[in-house]
Formats: sequence, structure tokens, C-alpha cells
Amino acid sequence: MKQQKVTFADIAKHTNFSKTTISRYFNNPDSLTDASKQKIERALIELGYQENKLAKVLAKGKTEFIGIIIPNLFLHFYAAILEEILATYKKNNYKFLVFIGDDNIETEREYIQELLAYNIEGLIVLSHTITSEELASYNVPVVSIERESQYISSIETDNYLGAIQATGSLIKNNCDILIHINGKLKENIPAYNRVKGFETMCQDSDVEYRIFATDLGSSYHQIQTELQHHFETIEANYQGKRKGIFFANDTYASIFVNILFQKYGHFPEDYRIVGFDDSPIASETIIPLTTIRQDLKAISHTALEVLSQQIEERKKEIISPIQHREIAPKLIKRSTTF
Repeated sequence: MKQQKVTFADIAKHTNFSKTTISRYFNNPDSLTDASKQKIERALIELGYQENKLAKVLAKGKTEFIGIIIPNLFLHFYAAILEEILATYKKNNYKFLVFIGDDNIETEREYIQELLAYNIEGLIVLSHTITSEELASYNVPVVSIERESQYISSIETDNYLGAIQATGSLIKNNCDILIHINGKLKENIPAYNRVKGFETMCQDSDVEYRIFATDLGSSYHQIQTELQHHFETIEANYQGKRKGIFFANDTYASIFVNILFQKYGHFPEDYRIVGFDDSPIASETIIPLTTIRQDLKAISHTALEVLSQQIEERKKEIISPIQHREIAPKLIKRSTTF
């Protein structure tokens, strides 16, 4: 038998309050005493009341929707940061609409227009295709995570410090040649500081080094193929040397470890490896990775904090200043260094 819908009149009758008081509970709860609110809350449970969220949105003109644009879910960092952002729901009470742009600028523009049609209150962007200048032109508060952010607020890890930590760890492992493997990066994105930090540390320490910066692709097959080529180049040029490799992320590092195991059946003594992110794959791969931990919880909570501030200031017609927040990384030692 279908349960009958519980109305404000039913709740009023059950509590001996007026319908006006019940309405105030839902729309202006601070105007009621704690005792009154507790009595109404007990009644809602006893009556099996289910709130009509859509009606509340229409009545208040406030959706509490936050849009999120990410480039992909293949790189473990994006899946992990998305999980942390979604976990803030209970604290911030925002609902999230997530779109995966696949690094396609026109697709992402279409997604943003769709999000704006949902009357989102703010936008979190992790993809790199649309410039921050264009994002700032949309009539909505925007916060970026780990991307170019000249015209919008941003949250990012101190990538330069992370690279210094990673490279320093490889130097302490008495490596003869230090290698950094990354994709093709524009110099204005935060992750490029991993390249700069690596290069600076190598030069200051007067050690031999090499940087592989090529388009590695965005699928397992593409990345595996490119890393296989890098592996063959490294094997041919640095035979007999202890090779310390700092990877741009844990996904690349874990795939390279698989290549080593396919070749040798174990982790070779003449390799040392450091990843970046400390995504779940770092501790779950065939041999746990030494890596640089990005504090994903701090990044996600700070992003929501800054975005919430901008949303509230916009309601008051206050112009929000652009904020750039950096979160400190941490070296996590595991089995690919000693």
C-alpha cells in the first residue's frame, strides 16, 4: 500500500503547532527555540516525513548545486580528489554535478553551459583546456585546483617543494643519474613546478640528470607504450648506473614498475623510484611506491571554503578578491627507495 504524503497540516496537528510555525522550521529555523525544533524533528520521524527538495529549491531560489569539471578519471589523482570533494557534502550541504571533459575544450564549454542552466552556485575546475580568463567571464564563482589560475582563485600543492623533496630523496639513495618523467606541460600550470624543482635540485647538487617531457597520452595503453620507450632508452644509455626516477604522478610510476617486473621479475637493485600524489595506487601497486603526498583532504576542504566565501560575498554584492592557496606536500617513504 502506497504511503500517504505527509503535509504541513499533519505535522502541525501532531505537534499542536500552527502551520506557520512548521513553515518557519523549514525556512527560518533560527527563529524557533531549540525545544520547538526538537519537538518538530521527533514528529517528522514519527510521521515518516520526506522533504520535497525540489519544492524547497523553487521556494528559496537557491539550488546549493556546485558544478565540477574534471579532465578524466584514469589518472588516480582526479578520482581521489573527486572522492574527497564529494565527502564534504555533510559539512557544506552542497550537491555536486560532475562532468568529465576528456580534455576537449568544446565539450567542456557545453558542460559549463549546462551547469549554468541548472543555476549552480559555484564551479570547481580541475581540467586545463579553458583559460582562467574565460572561466572568470562566466557569471558564477569559480575555484580551480592544480591548473592555470591567473584570473580565478586556486588551490594547489606546493609542487616546487614536492619536487625538491622527491629529488632529495633520490640523491640520498646515491643514484648516479636522476631522471624526471612528465608530460608536455605549459609553464603556467602548477605541475610545471615539479620540473623546475627537480632541475634546480639537480643543478644545485651537481648531479647528472635528464628530463623526459613527452605527450604520454590519457589511456593505459598510450601511457604504457610511451613509458616502454622511455624504459628502453634508459636501459640503453645508463646500463650499470643506479637510476633514480621521479615521476610526475603515481599512475606513471606504477605503470613503470609493472614494466620493470615484466622485464626482471622483481624490482631491480639499480632503480629507485618516487611518484607524486600518494593516490591509493601508490600503496596498492605490486611494490609500494615512495611518493610525494598531496593533502587531498586539505585541498578539497580549502577549495570549498574559498568557493563558499565567494558565494556568500556574491549574494551581498561584494567583489571577492582572487585567492591563491598552497598546501604543503610530504615525502612518504615506501619500498621503491631506501
